[in-house]
Amino acid sequence: MDSDRAEIIAINSLSFVAANEKYLAGYLNLSGMDLDTLRDNIANPAQMTDALAGILDYLLQNEGYLLEFAENYEIDPLDIGRARQFFPGAAME
Repeated sequence: MDSDRAEIIAINSLSFVAANEKYLAGYLNLSGMDLDTLRDNIANPAQMTDALAGILDYLLQNEGYLLEFAENYEIDPLDIGRARQFFPGAAME
């Protein structure tokens, strides 16, 4: 896993969550932000990495969503946790 691969996984996870109203509503509720704030965070390079980290955390907290995402994008579910390590706030191993 390298930072480019991690970023691709994170961006794909954002697309996955955004494409499903239930998942997006759950993420927004859990994060305490609204859709406009999420859009602003993704559009701002200084905040984008934090926003992507939050999306990965959201998937990592729900095994069903995580497995569905991994299956849809044909990636190893463990790669989502590996990708998370490249973003701010990751727990050190």
